[in-house]
Amino acid sequence: MTYFLKELGKAFIVGCAIYVVFLAIHLLGGGGLEFNAALAEDFGISMLYSVVLYLLNMQIFTFFFDKYKTSLYTYNHLVKAIPASVVVTVVGVFFIRLFIIVVLYGMSITYFITEEKIIDYSIPLVVALVCNAIFYFFFYYRYKKERQVKEQKIIAGTASAQFDALKNQLDPHFLFNSLNVLTSLIEENPIQAQKFTTSLSKVYRYVLEQKNKELISLGEELAFAKTYMTLLKMRYEDSIVFELPEAVKDADAKVVPLALQLLLENAVKHNVVSGNHKLYIRIEEEADYLVVRNNLQPKKVMSKSSGVGLINIRQRYGLLTQRDVLISKTELEFIIKIPKLTRQLKTAVMNTEQYLSDKKYAMAKEHVEELKGFYINLGLYCLIIPGLILLNMYTTRFPWAIFPALGWGLGVLFHGSEVFGWNPFLGKDWEERKIRELMRKDQNK
Repeated sequence: MTYFLKELGKAFIVGCAIYVVFLAIHLLGGGGLEFNAALAEDFGISMLYSVVLYLLNMQIFTFFFDKYKTSLYTYNHLVKAIPASVVVTVVGVFFIRLFIIVVLYGMSITYFITEEKIIDYSIPLVVALVCNAIFYFFFYYRYKKERQVKEQKIIAGTASAQFDALKNQLDPHFLFNSLNVLTSLIEENPIQAQKFTTSLSKVYRYVLEQKNKELISLGEELAFAKTYMTLLKMRYEDSIVFELPEAVKDADAKVVPLALQLLLENAVKHNVVSGNHKLYIRIEEEADYLVVRNNLQPKKVMSKSSGVGLINIRQRYGLLTQRDVLISKTELEFIIKIPKLTRQLKTAVMNTEQYLSDKKYAMAKEHVEELKGFYINLGLYCLIIPGLILLNMYTTRFPWAIFPALGWGLGVLFHGSEVFGWNPFLGKDWEERKIRELMRKDQNK
């Protein structure tokens, strides 16, 4: 009900604006203005047309938008939506005229049918089409700007997540401690030191290989986790006990790379690890999640946690799926569940160069579609406006056709400036600057 009242209010405002325009046309044509019952009747009829046609066309727009979502603004779907608006407008005008002539003026239906002319539908149809064009253009412009901002945020977020991942994986403290362990092993056990060096090399090779990927198979990630556990076992010896699944249950399952390393490092970082306080870490598959759990024995004295590791994982998953990383804590255990993703994303197997190449191709293809849409818009303008001018010449002396010509012409002009990236008022780089400004504001919230 609230939605209907809101749209009814909008319809009333649009109706008033249209009535003011036609009143201005009447006055410019030499007509007079008297505040009497005839003016009130004329206003009422005008509002009847405006409100009914607005609500009908809004229903058409809502129907197609719910069906196609943002793809409504593509040419293939607009050629369905616009003719539907024309049909609904003609039917709406028919019943409005039937109501006015039969109900309000008391004429018979036979009289109404015999006296109906196509010309009676021309002006309401033209007005409805111009309003529809403005309406669709406004929503398309807003949608495109929102999409541009979203794309920029995703790109920035992905880059930030990758940077944070590298920053955390190449933790200087971890490297420093690993080198200390290696130094002691060289003196005490050279063979073990060699094994440690091999495992450390595998860890960092994996980090460098996977840093540009968004997803990786669960089997590869578990294999890496096993190698990383070997390093930790060499460092803490029997103070850490690990449990890993023998085999992957879901061969198609994928996770974000290096997530397990962050979780394992966090478990060691935030808990006491000693001979008297062994740390038990278990990794297991559970339905649609990979579960990492460890016993709780928090350090009594430790620096305040930044939570960067968990934030990193959540950000990367947030860019790929709607499913959340689940974190729970009991008196005895700390449990983290990361989603297993079964759909391989396009960019997950691409290197940076390939991704950028495909991105450029997609942008070029989109620009071609925009060009095609603009030329179709321009062609329809050049075809329909001359017809309206001819209709104007045969119906009335007042040049009412100039208004749809100017209104639609401005729409074509704005459409062209959008497609060709030309803005005479704000400059070429205004959009980019505005997008970055909005992104900075959003980050500061």
